Amino acid sequence: MRYLHWRDLLLELVSRDLKIRYQRSYIGIGWSLMKPLFQLAVFSLLFGSILPLNIKHYTTFVFAGVLIWSWFSGAVTAATISVTGSKELVRRPGFPVILLPMLSVIGQGVHFLLALPLLLICATLDAGFPGLSLLALPLMILLQMIMTLGLAYWLAAWHVYMRDTEHLVVMALSIAFYITPVFYRPIARTHQFAFISSYNPMAWVLQGYRSILVDGQWPAPGTIGLILLVSVPLLAGGIAYFGRVSSRFDEEL
Repeated sequence: MRYLHWRDLLLELVSRDLKIRYQRSYIGIGWSLMKPLFQLAVFSLLFGSILPLNIKHYTTFVFAGVLIWSWFSGAVTAATISVTGSKELVRRPGFPVILLPMLSVIGQGVHFLLALPLLLICATLDAGFPGLSLLALPLMILLQMIMTLGLAYWLAAWHVYMRDTEHLVVMALSIAFYITPVFYRPIARTHQFAFISSYNPMAWVLQGYRSILVDGQWPAPGTIGLILLVSVPLLAGGIAYFGRVSSRFDEEL
């Protein structure tokens, strides 16, 4: 019964946050599509026409990269301040604080899901309908959510005790955007900097999505295995750590 209550509470909080965020906005939740569409236009023009990277189906390639990265970076940024920014909820007796990082990840995931039909239309027009490989798309979404949520719990807890975490996360994400193959292909294994792509979990996530949407193929088992190898321990450790230190959040806030 407790978990059913948590589920209902989580849905209510996500709905509340979306309503507050887009209150009195004429475009409303459509703003969530503006940034990725703007980035898509810039990257398509720059690296598709002016400085072509010669990547097959580049429009779908970069659109997928931008949407996936937007969910990840937006969720990590929001989750970092999810506890410190919700003092009234943390101090409320009986409130399950463990839901706060999850609220940030799911809230940002809603924007991703709203943009996903546009990505599927783009992929169909540009690279052809993905076919049966599309059945693997929910798996990739779940894997990305697990990995992002794992990181979210660690960062949310750290930020309570070290407020510099927020600024460090913003800086790290800015750098990570350029060393992750969001708008360019993964670095070749023979290159001296191949480790940037080879050991980058978000590069694995992007590869999984692009296998489906660009190549019309199932993600490689090795790619899925690598993501699981990182994301499951990250989430388990994050939940355990968050649960252990959350009893002192009220004192620190």
